[in-house]
Amino acid sequence: MEKYQEVERSIIKKFRPSIWHNFVKAVSNYDLIGENDKIAVCISGGKDSFLLAKCLEELQKHGKIKFDLEYVIMNPGYTDEVLDKIKDNLKILNINAHIFESPIFKIISKEKKSLLFMC
Repeated sequence: MEKYQEVERSIIKKFRPSIWHNFVKAVSNYDLIGENDKIAVCISGGKDSFLLAKCLEELQKHGKIKFDLEYVIMNPGYTDEVLDKIKDNLKILNINAHIFESPIFKIISKEKKSLLFMC
């Protein structure tokens, strides 16, 4: 079994009560996904966004509602090491994401003297 299959199985089996059940309940209770919705998941590289991506993938495979799912990653100026780690995790988890560049880190560092704080 591939690593991504182990992860997918663990979400449904091992983490059913703590993650999967609560995820599906929230999607249902708040009508978060409708028929033929187009959902974009921005993956930051952290565990939360990767988990969200896998949960949505599982819902897309096994749920009753049909929807489209796309993954994007904004590279705000990550180091090569960080970006390589994100790409490695994408491969491990079998996620196909579009990575696009954004100069936000450069803009912030140039403007930080005039800005109090950006969030």
